[in-house]
Amino acid sequence: TNLYGPRDNFAIEGSHVLPALIRKFVDAERESSKTVELWGDGSPLREFLHVEDVARAVVLASTEYDDALHLNIGSGDEITIKNLALMIAELSGFKGEVLWDMSRPNGTQRKVLDSSRIKSLGWTPKISLKEGIRSTIDWYREAVASGMARL
Repeated sequence: TNLYGPRDNFAIEGSHVLPALIRKFVDAERESSKTVELWGDGSPLREFLHVEDVARAVVLASTEYDDALHLNIGSGDEITIKNLALMIAELSGFKGEVLWDMSRPNGTQRKVLDSSRIKSLGWTPKISLKEGIRSTIDWYREAVASGMARL
């Protein structure tokens, strides 16, 4: 799954999709840009999990799981990159147009985990994607203003 949250790497080159999108949209909103350009057509599906939810899962697994089989930790919820981008644009206050550069690659079409083992221990994610993105945007804005963001 794709993890995200405060203290992530927000560099355009080398970061994961969600923090890169947050940076693009927050920066575009701050600079009053009219467009944000993204790669591909936005159709790939991804699963996202806030770092606080994965931390809770790891703590639970350390006390409740004693098996040689691996544990996947994921939300089980998928979203297209396009819908993710539109959500981040809305939450960041970006009012411009999203342009899709279809000459650039989409990446793997689908990435989702089977998290049934960790969920059988009673774990479920507590932070919704929208809530997590909103708090991560707030953190990013504060970190940029104070010089603490990894750019």
